[in-house]
Amino acid sequence: MAYLDINNVVKRYEGHTALAGVSMQVEQGTIYGLLGPNGAGKSTLIRIINRILAADEGTVTLNGKVMTDDDITHIGYLPEERGLYKKMKVGDHIVYLGRLKGMTKADALASMHWWLDRFDLKEWENKKVENLSKGMQQKVQFIGTVIHRPPLLIFDEPFSGFDPVNAEQLKVEILALRDQGSTILFSTHNMASVEEVCQQITLLNHAQVVLTGSVDEVKQQHKKNIIAVQTPDTIEPNPSLFTLLPPDPVKKNDTRIKLAQGVNVRDAINWLNEHYRLTGFTEVLPSMNEIFIETVKSKNVENNE
Repeated sequence: MAYLDINNVVKRYEGHTALAGVSMQVEQGTIYGLLGPNGAGKSTLIRIINRILAADEGTVTLNGKVMTDDDITHIGYLPEERGLYKKMKVGDHIVYLGRLKGMTKADALASMHWWLDRFDLKEWENKKVENLSKGMQQKVQFIGTVIHRPPLLIFDEPFSGFDPVNAEQLKVEILALRDQGSTILFSTHNMASVEEVCQQITLLNHAQVVLTGSVDEVKQQHKKNIIAVQTPDTIEPNPSLFTLLPPDPVKKNDTRIKLAQGVNVRDAINWLNEHYRLTGFTEVLPSMNEIFIETVKSKNVENNE
C-alpha cells in the first residue's frame, strides 16, 4: 500500500482542465519527483494534496485513509513562492511555524536551536528576517518546513535561489530526512537534482501523466542503443553493426557508436574485441533532462495533430 495514493484526480476551471485523471503512488520513505513543464498541473496537484484546493473527482489517501484537513499537521510544505514575516526575529519565526503545526513551545525551541546550529545560523537567531541574505532566508523557510518532523514533506523547487555550496547542503539534509523515514514529494525543473535524489518520478504534461516509473527504469526505456568504447585504436564504421557518432564533449577520448537495429551489445562488443584493442566500454543512457525534453516535445506534437 502506497503511503500517498493519488487516484484519478480531476480538477477543472472554467474553460480549462488543470488535472485530467492523474494517478500516482508514493511509497513510504522515498523521494518522488513530480515533473513537468510550466502549466502541466504540478502546482494544482500539490495544492490539492495540501488541502488548499479540492479535487472535482478522485481521491487522495495518506497512509491508507482519505485525507482530511486534520492531516495538514502531518505535512511540511515548502512552496515555490517563498514568504516569511520579515519583521520577525529568526528564532521567533521558526518557533511560530512549529507551534502552528502543533508543537509545544519547548519542543519548537529545541528543534529550532538544533536546526539553526545545523545550518550555521545560530548567530542570526535574534536578528530580523529582513536582515538575512536571500540564501539565509531560504534556509529559514526550509527549517520552518521540517521543524515538526512531518512524515510527508512536499518541496516545490527547493534549490531555487541557492548557490552550489548551499544547494549541496540542502540536498544532504533532504537525503537525511528520507533516511530517517520521511516521504518526500519533490517538484522541480532541475533534472540533475532529480537524478541525484529521486527514486521514482511522474511527468505531467497538459494535465495528464505522460511518464512514470523509477529513474533507472525510465532511463532504460529511453536508451538509444549507444555505447561509449575506450580504445587506443581508431574505429572504422561498420554499417551492419554500428555507426559512429560525434565524440562526447566531456569524454572526448571515448568513441561513441550507435548499434544498428536488431544488434545487441554483446555481439557488437565481441566483434570490436576481435578487431580492436578495447580497454573498456559503457552503455550510454540518456539524462533525465534529455528524456524530459523528448517526452514533452513528443506529447506536444501529438496534441497539436
